[in-house]
Amino acid sequence: MPASLNPLWQKTALVSLVALFLWCIAWEIWLAPLKPGGTFMFLKALPLAFAIRGVAKGSLYTLQWSSMLILLYFMEGVVRVASDPPGPSILMAWIEIVLSSVFFVAALAYLRPAKKAYKQKHKSKKHKAETQGG
Repeated sequence: MPASLNPLWQKTALVSLVALFLWCIAWEIWLAPLKPGGTFMFLKALPLAFAIRGVAKGSLYTLQWSSMLILLYFMEGVVRVASDPPGPSILMAWIEIVLSSVFFVAALAYLRPAKKAYKQKHKSKKHKAETQGG
């Protein structure tokens, strides 16, 4: 793992991921469920649960795939802001948009130095191979 990875970005990604996980559950069970009494829509939070452990460890692989996964939650928030009837669900969707955006930005900021280090390493290997007889 490159030394330049910023643990603040990782912690920000983790906090926003856990918050989004809990938010999705609370939203669909208690705060503004689609039907009174809640629905199985809270299961939408399940994929987020699979990412929490890896993000907590700072796994680059987990941060990469979860940064793509989080876009589904961003998209759901945008669709629900535009299509839900006026009421508390729209506020819930805005919070989903904010939390997913924070995670996305934090994950990319955390991953950027690792990507640069990877490119630099492979660039120097390629250059070395070319100069040795390529």
